[in-house]
Amino acid sequence: MIRDSAPLVLGIETSCDETGVGIVRGHTLLADAIASSVDQHARFGGVVPEVASRAHLEAMTATVDRALAEAGVALRDVDAFAVTAGPGLPGALMVGVAAAKAYALALGKPLYGVNHLAAHVCVDQLEHGPLPKPCVALLVSGGHSSLLLVPDVASDVRSLGGTVDDAAGEAFDKVARVLDLGFPGGPVIDRMARDGDPAAIPFPRGKYNDGTYDFSFSGLKTAVARWVEARERAGEPVPVADVSASFQEAVVDVLTRKALKVCKDNGVRDLLIGGGVAANSRLRALAAERCEAAGVRLRVPRPKLCTDNGAMVAALGAELVASGLAPSGLDVPADSSLPIQTVAL
Repeated sequence: MIRDSAPLVLGIETSCDETGVGIVRGHTLLADAIASSVDQHARFGGVVPEVASRAHLEAMTATVDRALAEAGVALRDVDAFAVTAGPGLPGALMVGVAAAKAYALALGKPLYGVNHLAAHVCVDQLEHGPLPKPCVALLVSGGHSSLLLVPDVASDVRSLGGTVDDAAGEAFDKVARVLDLGFPGGPVIDRMARDGDPAAIPFPRGKYNDGTYDFSFSGLKTAVARWVEARERAGEPVPVADVSASFQEAVVDVLTRKALKVCKDNGVRDLLIGGGVAANSRLRALAAERCEAAGVRLRVPRPKLCTDNGAMVAALGAELVASGLAPSGLDVPADSSLPIQTVAL
């Protein structure tokens, strides 16, 4: 059999609570193995960094082995390794970076330390092919709500706006806690909202018309908490479905409005949405509706590729290799505050 000329890249993701290992060849996804520690964090109502780091240590080798088996390749077949070097939880990042260094050193293969946020952009190539140049990316997750201009995902990613307080995913988690819906909050609020009225409660839209590309969801989260507390003090039942739908609508309304503003202001006709909150069904539907009306082409990866995974890291690693960029070297650090402008270290 003739071997495909595209390099085989193994990516490792450990920025938060999921140990992800992905294997790609070019733009073809061969394996996407994930070991999540979310159940270990649920009783705390959020991610505990020490618990996440320990879970990564325990899951790393088995997850790599599972990815190799899924791809039908041996470790010696891997041409390059990529790992999330930041941003993320410091201890969690260190586990992944140390593991990637060990594999690269043992096999004498190049290592690329990559940006978690740029990887969320790049993963869409595994589903929809090469990214348009330029495109606008809306990244929404537990820790980030960012608007990016992406002339070239391998070398030129520009931050135009971001959250000034709570990210969208954090707001979902906190509102879910107020409603006693458990952790993580995003999926359960999405489910509850399907039976609710998104216009039932006029929750505020932070920074809706302020002329910036920034987001603020802290005030919205507080407004939901106060509304629920007022109902409970009055001895009235809390309509969880309506609260969920109205809160969710406030979030996705602002996200999609500002994303399309960036497209219009910069003359860009392609919008990509990534990150864990991109799996939200209402965000996907409203974005599709508004993009069609504005003549903007929308790209959103399937939900499994929106959440943290090793496939996105491998995809960015493969892009860096194809672009001819030099590897990071074995002294690459874990940088918990790595700026989005730094695609790779």
